[in-house]
Amino acid sequence: MAKTQRDQTITIKTADEIAKMRVAGKLAADVLDMIAEHVKPGVTTDELDKICHDYIVNVQQAIPAPLNYGTPPFPKSICTSLNHVVCHGIPGDKKLKNGDALNIDITVIKDGYHGDTSKMFHVGEPTIAGKRLSHVTQQCMYLGILQVRPGATFGEIGKVIQKHAHAYNYSVVEEFCGHGIGSRFHEAPQILHYYSKDSDKIIMEAGMIFTIEPMINQGKRHLKILPDQWTAVTKDHKLSAQWEHTVLVTEDGFEILTLRAEEANWRASL
Repeated sequence: MAKTQRDQTITIKTADEIAKMRVAGKLAADVLDMIAEHVKPGVTTDELDKICHDYIVNVQQAIPAPLNYGTPPFPKSICTSLNHVVCHGIPGDKKLKNGDALNIDITVIKDGYHGDTSKMFHVGEPTIAGKRLSHVTQQCMYLGILQVRPGATFGEIGKVIQKHAHAYNYSVVEEFCGHGIGSRFHEAPQILHYYSKDSDKIIMEAGMIFTIEPMINQGKRHLKILPDQWTAVTKDHKLSAQWEHTVLVTEDGFEILTLRAEEANWRASL
């Protein structure tokens, strides 16, 4: 989400709310699993959007949260951010080609609660640069998740992500951030993916649920918003990548509510 001055009252989720968030998170993860086989050369992002929309609505009996969200209303059910698109790419009639790097961002609403996650896909044979940036960005997300525990500060998330990205001479997008999530799509707090002293003032507590979703650029961090008022692209047209999970603070650490089966051994990737 974009950094804004929002209500900073952080909600602690009840056991019932956490149970609903687990369901919503699992559904969002399932959409990414489902769509994987359809990401191939010649397919348009609009076709991917339709497949996801039909699956969310008809199979999962859920609601695609992005559809008609915000101002102006987002026109599609998923976000598809291709190559140098940082985030909030609107599905369209452009056909995917071999070597493209594509982020698909899924948010579903089930029984009034949101599950939010995104993943990088490589179309056909990935480029060396695209594969490397995607891998490092995924590591950034996981390293951020490993900081989650009661008593920790949100500054620790941004610090470790920034350090890892900079170690590979990548940059961290600052205009967008992670966010609290629950019955509302975007809640407090804002989760910065770079270090800020202000983030050190907020302490994690069991029952908090939020997203960690670093956007990492191959070149400089600067971006611009296209005239559609949604699509964010890198100013230097170099690649951008993003991964996202919804995370619960537990009594002794964290639980990833949107974890996919393919990530069972995710710690080994670090």
